[in-house]
Amino acid sequence: MNNFTGLAESPLKKQVAIIGGGPAGLMAAEVLCQANIQVDVYDAMPSVGRKFLMAGKGGMNITHSEPFPQFLSRYGGHASDLEAMLGAFSPAALRQWLQTLGIDTFVGSSGRVFPTDMKAAPLLRAWLRRLREAGAVFHTRHCWTGWAGDNTDGLVFQSPQGEQKISADAVVFALGGASWPQLGSTGRWVPIFQGRKIPVRALLPSNCGFETAWTNYFKNRYAGQPVKTVAISFTDAQGQAFGHKGEFVITETGVEGGLVYSLSSHLRTSIASTGKALVFLDLLPDKGLAWLSQRLSRGRGKESMSNYLRKNVGIDGVKAGLLRELLPAADFDNPEKLALAIKSLPITLLAARPIEEAISSAGGVPFSALDEGLMLRSAPGLFCAGEMLDWEAPTGGYLLTACFASGRRAGEGVIDWFESQTQGHIRSVKDSI
Repeated sequence: MNNFTGLAESPLKKQVAIIGGGPAGLMAAEVLCQANIQVDVYDAMPSVGRKFLMAGKGGMNITHSEPFPQFLSRYGGHASDLEAMLGAFSPAALRQWLQTLGIDTFVGSSGRVFPTDMKAAPLLRAWLRRLREAGAVFHTRHCWTGWAGDNTDGLVFQSPQGEQKISADAVVFALGGASWPQLGSTGRWVPIFQGRKIPVRALLPSNCGFETAWTNYFKNRYAGQPVKTVAISFTDAQGQAFGHKGEFVITETGVEGGLVYSLSSHLRTSIASTGKALVFLDLLPDKGLAWLSQRLSRGRGKESMSNYLRKNVGIDGVKAGLLRELLPAADFDNPEKLALAIKSLPITLLAARPIEEAISSAGGVPFSALDEGLMLRSAPGLFCAGEMLDWEAPTGGYLLTACFASGRRAGEGVIDWFESQTQGHIRSVKDSI
């Protein structure tokens, strides 16, 4: 088998190694199989798609149905990096592709898109069946440990049979980030890449929980409880305000859940620069301050504060606990201060939870190190896709859609590169005649 240089001379069928059997790697495999290219998929785990299956455990949120400009904005500062590939394989295109696998989808009330059975396993089974029928070969329990020599022209794996060395005409790396390492995304590829002077930005937790200094009483009483129908707001150092409505969960160490995840990149940046992030909770986002002030101006008499809040404004349970945890006791007797606290309760977040607990990760190979086909500029024949690229997005189908789209682009990039190599060979032959 050829190495990554001088590929055009071979009249034989091209062979591509894909390292990583998640959505990005499998999508690259599909594109390449359709082009009659021999594909070998290597994965360190006993089976492929483990993180994909875990992501679908509570209902497989595959993508989102909102208008494309709004959809693209969810990728923040990396929207421009992803725009072309997401435009080429949009949420609508993804749903059409799922239909070719026999998977119908529906749009939920929030705009999120799900398979009709809400499950990931049937989708993965149908996909793997099609890939195998197209000729893809899967090698599980094969952990990539680096290159065989000084150049990137041979791959080394640790397998049940011991060390294995293989070569290929091109390689697609789809190794993931460093979240949920028990499912295969360990981030161990980072020092290997850096050792070959391939740029990699530090992997950081994204869609993660954050720590705050709860009292023992509060965390012992409320840890694990959801805080529903609230709004969160945050203003960054540049004065840009962010806000969302939803719910989150109290943990022993702080907070987590969708409402917190939606701000994770901004909170992480603030903590990195100032050591903290100050967010504000609106415990009753559907009620105005004037309404609250009027209701709280009623005399409490001998009624307990708990009953007073519950009867007058509908605050009890964990929401009442948050007020007691964060508001000075004297402010409960001041209706104006109490109303303001209910509408804008400050919480100081001190650190992101470890990346191993995060749903996804930020950082990775920067797009500046890649060409339009996601090939490394410094290493022709090596492509990168999926979460190992430097981008992040909130939950809601955005993560999976970008993994699918980047895997597809990497597969197309391999084909484009093969074609350019062939044309270059033809031109060199003509020049020699």
